[in-house]
Amino acid sequence: MSLTKVVGLISAVTLWLGMVSPGLSAETFKVAVMDQQMVIEQSKAGKRAVEELKGYSMARQKIVNADEQELKELQAAIQDGKLTDSAKQEKQAQLQAKTEAYQRRVADFRREVQQKQREMVIEYSKKIQSAAQAVGEKTGHDAIIDKGVETAVKIVIYHQPELDLTGQVIKEFDRQNK
Repeated sequence: MSLTKVVGLISAVTLWLGMVSPGLSAETFKVAVMDQQMVIEQSKAGKRAVEELKGYSMARQKIVNADEQELKELQAAIQDGKLTDSAKQEKQAQLQAKTEAYQRRVADFRREVQQKQREMVIEYSKKIQSAAQAVGEKTGHDAIIDKGVETAVKIVIYHQPELDLTGQVIKEFDRQNK
């Protein structure tokens, strides 16, 4: 066996012992889990934020729908055989300009909604972190890990159900964010 293999084996054993030794020592490291997405979806403050974002998005969608209707009406007017050639060209120029304005507006609204969503996620992540910290301090946990969601990266693969502090974090989150 070469020296590098021996050193590698010793390193692996040392790393393994380092990982299992906290469980063997007198001092334990308490870890719990929570579901950050569930905190937003089930807390009163989180529900308010989601509804606010939906309202913001729906207001923009109403404007987009009105613009779409206007474009359809202009298209129908162009299709109407009663227009003169010059009137038809004028309507087509209007349609082109309004279509470009519509596309810019849709892109702007999409960016606005995404920005507002990013801001909400940042703001509420900080608030959830504060609530999780308060719960962790009350329960004596050294760390609370977000479980993650199925659609993204699932961080915690398995945990004992009693390690899930999501319900307590929701209560604390609501208490802190009335």
